[in-house]
Amino acid sequence: MSLTVDDRLLEKALRDEVDDASFIACVRESLPYAWEVVSGVAARMRDGGAGFADNQTPPPDEHARGQLLRVLASDAMRGALERHFGVRLAFQNCHRVAAFDLAADGAADRYARFVSPRAQLLNQSPELVDC
Repeated sequence: MSLTVDDRLLEKALRDEVDDASFIACVRESLPYAWEVVSGVAARMRDGGAGFADNQTPPPDEHARGQLLRVLASDAMRGALERHFGVRLAFQNCHRVAAFDLAADGAADRYARFVSPRAQLLNQSPELVDC
């Protein structure tokens, strides 16, 4: 399973919509490695001033890689993280997570280049075949 959902949150979801804060807390607790990577690139993006930051360090193991895949493949989780951190996320090669501030000068163009087929092809290497 992607998330470990406590009984109270599940009960709330059965009755009504769940607020972002509750959902974000569930994601943070269930997928700590993914949370660490996403929160890290979001913080570096804000601190760097370029409107962009990425993570190029492969996960330490397949469990951690699975966390990244789950959090970024889910529209609900990815959207909640983007709203929470105020970023646009992008993902390549099972571990290259990037955060963009699309309001920053040139960031929208940089995002478009990052998510292009060309960028995906150029980001391939023998070291990444296992992902």
